[in-house]
Amino acid sequence: QVQLVESGGGLVQPGGSLRLSCAASGNIFRFLHMDWYRQAPGKQREWVAVITRGGRINYADSVKGRFTISRDNAQNTVYLQMNGLKPEDTAVYYCHTNEGGTDYWGQGTQVTVSS
Repeated sequence: QVQLVESGGGLVQPGGSLRLSCAASGNIFRFLHMDWYRQAPGKQREWVAVITRGGRINYADSVKGRFTISRDNAQNTVYLQMNGLKPEDTAVYYCHTNEGGTDYWGQGTQVTVSS
């Protein structure tokens, strides 16, 4: 079983930056592919970025060039650096992984981009 805890959300002005963190429990983190998703009010949850256990990275087109995903296996943590934030990035951001066929989600962290 994997527990995920996100942090780092907040209120930021358009054009600003935030760094989200997701800490994972246990000792299998280095074997896990890790994703970030987000869900805006009234919308479906959407995938944002992935970093595989081997370090391969991919992004949704909507965040490509602005967001950077990274991981620190020694700290059991995955990060999402968000630059050039836009009002449409406002959402609850969730960390996700799948282990043994079971999906695990964090509780989410709110990101609000507003002037």
